[in-house]
Amino acid sequence: MTTPSYLIEQLSLPASLDGQDVDAEAAEFLEFMGLCDELVLQTWGDLDRSMSPAARLQYWRDTAYTRMRLFFVRVDGRMVANSWVRCELQENLSSALLHVSVLDSFAGRGIGRALLEHTEALAAADGRTILQTFTEHPADFDVDAPFLIKPATGTGALPAGAPGVRFAEQAGYRLEQVERFSSLEVPPAADLDSLERDALARAVEYDLLHWTDSCPEELAAQLAVLMSRMSTDAPTGALSYEPETWDVARVRHVEDTWRRAGQSALVVAARHRATGELAAYTVLQTTSDKPWLAVQDDTLVAAGHRGHRLGMLIKIRNLRLLGEAYPAVRRVLTYNAAENDHMLRINIALGFKPAGYDGEWQRTAAGAGTVT
Repeated sequence: MTTPSYLIEQLSLPASLDGQDVDAEAAEFLEFMGLCDELVLQTWGDLDRSMSPAARLQYWRDTAYTRMRLFFVRVDGRMVANSWVRCELQENLSSALLHVSVLDSFAGRGIGRALLEHTEALAAADGRTILQTFTEHPADFDVDAPFLIKPATGTGALPAGAPGVRFAEQAGYRLEQVERFSSLEVPPAADLDSLERDALARAVEYDLLHWTDSCPEELAAQLAVLMSRMSTDAPTGALSYEPETWDVARVRHVEDTWRRAGQSALVVAARHRATGELAAYTVLQTTSDKPWLAVQDDTLVAAGHRGHRLGMLIKIRNLRLLGEAYPAVRRVLTYNAAENDHMLRINIALGFKPAGYDGEWQRTAAGAGTVT
């Protein structure tokens, strides 16, 4: 079937959103932001999973580590669909992450297919043969019901009839992993004191440290080691990911991006008292434009230090710091691979409840329809 022809335009990122005068480039960017928010609303019913224009502007800029291109389609002058393709520049040089979204009222016209083929062609031209994408699904279906699709891991499921699932399958992608999206009401109903006492009894060989936004210089090299292990120790299903190499400069780059994006980060780490080695860390992020919300970013316990309840301990300590520093926060969001039983058990004990699921999909570009 021939894909209908649409004019696909590339979004140019403005130098800044500051100042009273909004030029044409900034106006187009803000219109694109409006479309992004509308797309989030049609899936989730709120804007918890959206980002501010300032944050998107920072995360979408090219860096030494990633390159991103964004596109949109207009119908009768209105932006109705968008897409993007992101390529890593230090690792995963054969891979590209891409995404396509279309307003429901404009679905079924071939716009999504046109955008997907366009982004796939760009990835192929850059030598990217492993293509990855994701679909989003609110928790309004029975995960034990029939007519579900399961990933290669065998853990988690998505509704087989969901439009995003059908679109990905028809394009030759295979579901490789399901990620659970969870929400915690703050203050938690769980007995944190009891959970903390139990964790402390198992973690007598460790001290807890914490900081806001910027890691102390004397710990930055060790934090870089832990952050590199997020690419090797966190479950990735059958997705293709290469180990990442982190150094202090990369840690500082991430921290600077947080700051420029208007995000504040609360970090708690566990340090092994005998060796002085950082054993675990966890990050909670807040933004001034959403004072009711915090997002759980990385949590990692190094393999050699597991079995001491460090994951539970550092998360509880960070939730307490969050309550002290940001008393207006009423909800914390987090994401976990469905097969990450250990971290899910911690989150469930803390009171996190499922709010939705993300499907992680992959195919190879070498040969139409070939999947990895």
